[in-house]
Amino acid sequence: MTEALLKVKNLHTEFRTEGGIVKAVDDVSFEVNAGEIFALVGESGCGKSVTALSIMGLIPNPPGEITSGSIEFDGVDLLSLPSREMRAIRGSRIGMIFQEPMSSLNPVLTIESQLAEPLKIHENLSGNVANDRAKELIDMVGIPDSATRMKQYPHELSGGQRQRIMIAMAMACSPQLLIADEATTALDVTIQAQILDLMQDVTSQTGASLLIITHNLGIVARYADRVGVMYAGKLREVSDASDLYAEPHHPYTVGLLQSVPRLDADKGSPLSPIAGEIPDLTDLPEGCAFNPRCEWAVDKCRIEQPTLEETKPGKQVACFEHETVALRV
Repeated sequence: MTEALLKVKNLHTEFRTEGGIVKAVDDVSFEVNAGEIFALVGESGCGKSVTALSIMGLIPNPPGEITSGSIEFDGVDLLSLPSREMRAIRGSRIGMIFQEPMSSLNPVLTIESQLAEPLKIHENLSGNVANDRAKELIDMVGIPDSATRMKQYPHELSGGQRQRIMIAMAMACSPQLLIADEATTALDVTIQAQILDLMQDVTSQTGASLLIITHNLGIVARYADRVGVMYAGKLREVSDASDLYAEPHHPYTVGLLQSVPRLDADKGSPLSPIAGEIPDLTDLPEGCAFNPRCEWAVDKCRIEQPTLEETKPGKQVACFEHETVALRV
């Protein structure tokens, strides 16, 4: 069995707000194996991005705080590291591609200086050597005329080119783990596919693991090896990607799959959106947080909180009615 590169165990991340304590990540546990593509999916506000920021040590305090749990990377608990040691890992051994490249890139610095910076800090490369490596990175991510692009500023590039620069920056120091947080949300579908193919190619060439944060189930189907489905701060189902689509066991997973178009559906057949709204994280319902929106909910679901349990090899589900769900889907 492949050894896990990243082990997140019982992670709790909270934010103190005027409305109360927001449990953005509530007892989340999962693993990412070496060389694997793992996806975290769910609606906006379910805790995906906060999970990624927790791994990177980028939770702003105040108002946020990791209150308990562990994040073990290559055998080291990141939460126990002094900030200086964490900075040495962040950007070097763990790279991250953020949601919006225009706000993530510095508008007053050239592409050359921004790409060279991590190489100078983490790899101790001199100015000329770092700049030569930066040019190679631009070539690697498929941007033509790299010599010209080096001297340009972010606003002079297209959205797809800026996202490619973000990938180049994240991969500059050959990290073991790459986190892509909604990295293609602002791009059209053609550019999305190009960017995702690029990330898949780059990670496969380097042997890096890839953690994809997304709400797009089409991306998951095409690229992910395993999937974790999040809702209201908790993991509800963890499964091999192919098995998730063939045999979903959690009602929320079923709802996500039924709410997107399918090529094999009858022409003109309506979509089936999930009823209701995402709950207020400061005022969650009793029992399972999904029960007000769930057609399979029983009395137990409104009283008790289900835990993530293995239902068969490779699949974990947090649902009292998972057997009924699997039979009726």
